[in-house]
Order: sequence, then structure tokens, then C-alpha cells
Amino acid sequence: MTRASLNKQPHEVASMFDDVAERYDLTNDVLSLGQDRRWRKEVAKAVDARPAQKVLDLAAGTATSSLPFARTGAYVVPCDFSLGMLRVGKQRHPWLPLTAGDATKLPFKDDTFDAVTISFGLRNVQDTDSALREMHRVTRPGGRVVICEFSHPTWTPFRTVYTEYLMRALPPVARAVSSNPDAYVYLAESIRAWPDQPALAERLRKAGWEQVAWRNLTGGVVALHRGFKQP
Repeated sequence: MTRASLNKQPHEVASMFDDVAERYDLTNDVLSLGQDRRWRKEVAKAVDARPAQKVLDLAAGTATSSLPFARTGAYVVPCDFSLGMLRVGKQRHPWLPLTAGDATKLPFKDDTFDAVTISFGLRNVQDTDSALREMHRVTRPGGRVVICEFSHPTWTPFRTVYTEYLMRALPPVARAVSSNPDAYVYLAESIRAWPDQPALAERLRKAGWEQVAWRNLTGGVVALHRGFKQP
């Protein structure tokens, strides 16, 4: 299996990410023109992890996204359903408790984490609403969720240019740097099909999250959504 389709069968998506695990971080850096580093810094600020807090980092991949939380002194659990990604992550960061798990059926007890976060992974989950409810379940009362995901640029002329980049420029660039360029065709398609900022906010509210808000990064190419679980 070289790529997944937009019906997002879990085994297809997991297999696709297994294939790209070794060069995934490098490829993301190239395709985002280095912006992914800035986005991750903004996620870390929004999560605001503190010493001794428990943070669940979903779709953590190779656990690169988990490192900023660990540096604060928080106990971070990187979780992903791609075993290939987790193997690479364990080789690079053997001290982290990398955990295999499906976002729609999380292997954690109710009210466990102070914060749950997912970056660039929610749109790859087959059932978005189930995942949002599961994140709510494992978050302690008063805890928070932070979602970083590709979204819809707010300026129409830029949105047109961006869409052209996704569908025309991204696959050739991926062929040059990725171990599985076909996977990035799927990723481009999944970005285009993803709901806009207000639509995702509404889905968070329906899953039980309160005080839902978002802010745009890079003109809306990426959006940070945040919500809280009622104390």
C-alpha cells in the first residue's frame, strides 16, 4: 500500500506513514519551507505544559512534536497508530514512553491528562468526531485540548496560489525528498477536503469542549484550535 484514500481506512493510513517514517521530519521541513518549526513553537505555547503535568501528544509520529513538552518538565506520552513511526521515534528518543494507539479508541483511562494535543494528524483519522470525544474523555476536568491542523487561508488570492502549490508543486517536491511521494498526494488531497476554521470549532463544541477558539498561523494555512473540559 503506497498511499491512502480519502475514506481514510486506518490500516491504509498507518501503512502509508510506516513507509515515510525515516524521512518524514525532513520532508515536512522542506515542503513547509521551514514553517513547521514555527508552527510547533506556537503549539508548545498554546499547550503551555508545566512541570509534572501529563500531556498526551497524539499523532506524534517520531515524537519530534513531543520534545518541547518534555523540556518543560511535563510527563509527555507520544501516541501514534503507525508502528513504523513509533520504531523510528524510539530509536531517536528512547527515553520517551511512545505508545501505540488509535485516536478513536485511546488506551487510557478517563480524566488522565492535563492537556491533549494533536498536530497535523486529526484530518488523517477516519472518524474525526469520535477522536474529539475520546480526547475529551481522557482529559481531566479543567484540562485543555490544542489542535494544530492545516486549514483554509483567509485571503482569497493567496488561497488560490496555495491550492495550486498543494496539488501541483507539492508532489514533485515530495518525489525529490520523500521515500514515498505518493503519500504526499493523499496529504494534499486531505488538506483540501478538510473543514474550515469555524466548522472545526463547531465539531469541538459538539464533542463537549467549551471556550472553543482558534487563531490562524501563516494566513490561515494552519489554524490552532483550543478548548477546555468543564471543571
